[in-house]
Amino acid sequence: MAFTYSEKVMDHFANPRNVGEIENADGIGEVGNSKCGDIMKMYLKVDGNTITDVKFKTFGCGAAIATSSMATELIKGKTIDEALKLTNKAVMEALDGLPPVKVHCSVLAEEAIKAAVSDYYTRQGIDPEPIVGKIEISHDHE
Repeated sequence: MAFTYSEKVMDHFANPRNVGEIENADGIGEVGNSKCGDIMKMYLKVDGNTITDVKFKTFGCGAAIATSSMATELIKGKTIDEALKLTNKAVMEALDGLPPVKVHCSVLAEEAIKAAVSDYYTRQGIDPEPIVGKIEISHDHE
């Protein structure tokens, strides 16, 4: 089955930004989807309320790598609150769209960020539930 990817998706797949791990990260979030086999891990470095660095490691398809890369670009230098407002739709728009069967990859990127922020709050002794909410996000492709 062939998909048509935008130039931005291809660029972020071929030249992913912010790949790797952050030693002594302030927050780490890992999410996966056994249906498609994609696993994303996000690392955050936070100073004050600002995300000063973010890195990712993704095991998955090209769209999973591209959405991880774009999501990190969109939250780097932003506040925690701004990062929590990032939606999978915003990630897809920044990549000039994804094929319908790959929308779940953008959802995973959103979930990975929220999981990393949740971990950050937990490490700070703050209950993440009222702020981050449940990490379970609908996987509907509509």
